Amino acid sequence: MSFDTLGLNSNILDAVKAQGYEKPTAVQSQAIPVALDKKDILVSAQTGTGKTAAFVLPMLQRLSQDKKNAGTHLLRALILVPTRELAMQVGESVDAYGKGLPFKSVKLYGGKKISTETEQLERGVDIIIATPGRLAEHIQKESVRLANINYMVLDEADRMLDMGFINEIRAIAELTPKGRQTFMFSATFTPKVVNLGKSLLRKPKIIEVARQNKTADTVEQKVHFVNSADKSDLLAYMIGANNYNQVIVFTRTKDVTDKLAEELTAAGLPATAIHGDITQAKRTKALKQFKEGKFRVLVATDVAGRGLDIKDMDYVINYELPSVAEDYVHRIGRTGRAGKKGLAISLVSAYDVAYLLEIEKLIGLKMTEIKTKGYEFTERIPDRSEQHNQRDRRKSASIRKHTPKKEKPKSAAAAPKKVKQTKRNRFGS
Repeated sequence: MSFDTLGLNSNILDAVKAQGYEKPTAVQSQAIPVALDKKDILVSAQTGTGKTAAFVLPMLQRLSQDKKNAGTHLLRALILVPTRELAMQVGESVDAYGKGLPFKSVKLYGGKKISTETEQLERGVDIIIATPGRLAEHIQKESVRLANINYMVLDEADRMLDMGFINEIRAIAELTPKGRQTFMFSATFTPKVVNLGKSLLRKPKIIEVARQNKTADTVEQKVHFVNSADKSDLLAYMIGANNYNQVIVFTRTKDVTDKLAEELTAAGLPATAIHGDITQAKRTKALKQFKEGKFRVLVATDVAGRGLDIKDMDYVINYELPSVAEDYVHRIGRTGRAGKKGLAISLVSAYDVAYLLEIEKLIGLKMTEIKTKGYEFTERIPDRSEQHNQRDRRKSASIRKHTPKKEKPKSAAAAPKKVKQTKRNRFGS
């Protein structure tokens, strides 16, 4: 199948070809025809499958067919995303795919002056890409009216719900017409996602491109056991000796992120860091410089776990495993995108073993173990009770980190499930 067979107009097809795309991905070939048929869709697709184009392309096609409002820059399309990074990425896609079309779009997210966004809105826009919190601010200021929305997308709905945006999403949806077309994209069909879908979508077409929490076949996943004290040295050696370029290294905390970026730079591997405490302007600059090759390594917390789309990203290294197993899937989804090969390596110390077991159970895969001479693993692996205590402490920290200040911490329902610890020969236990 080619894009030519999907019923898209010539301007959109030219823009797609300009991006170098020849054949639609599975999610695109399934979702686009349904979208053009004006039906609601609930989609489960892993990251890196091309889902942005799956909703942007038919959205642009539908706007093009609206002859009544042509050239008016009347707000008719709304895309909700969980993070500013994803808002920027989706906004770039809207601009690229709509290059030959007379539509104006605006990205609304925190970290920049709201007055600048208001000025853009006053000049008229056809499409808004926004985080729920920022859009809610504009609604309160009456700088946005959603009465004419006929196309609404919730991208990474599971992440938005995990971040506590359920009330904002429902309030925003209430302000849009009942007859709108709605898309929901989620990496997983959690009960929360399904329940939200039932309330917002009308007889949706269900599309499941991949098994829930399945990692892409294009990503080779490996694990390297290492003593805690040797982690940073091994990381630097691994990147340098293997001549890895454009590497994303994930950590759990902003303190470790900053320190690790400094240590890598000192070791001759130019690195930059992004996390939640860095201003939006600095984060944008760091990402731009990383994409341009001015930095070899990008060290990031899970703020970058979703939403980053960097062309030809070959390597992801988990310096620290995430506290929530599902976040691992999104981290390594930064590589192996659009059918290209990628490599994901996890550096695992003794107290990370419990988290590794949870991740392997979630994805249904035992990672290939690799070793490096001079970095032999000699730490004692904690017994089950120690692993559970360590996991519980990290789980509590994760819940606090992901809970908005205005809300009380949620129950443990969103935390990683307890798994039965089994003997694993490679751990020597």
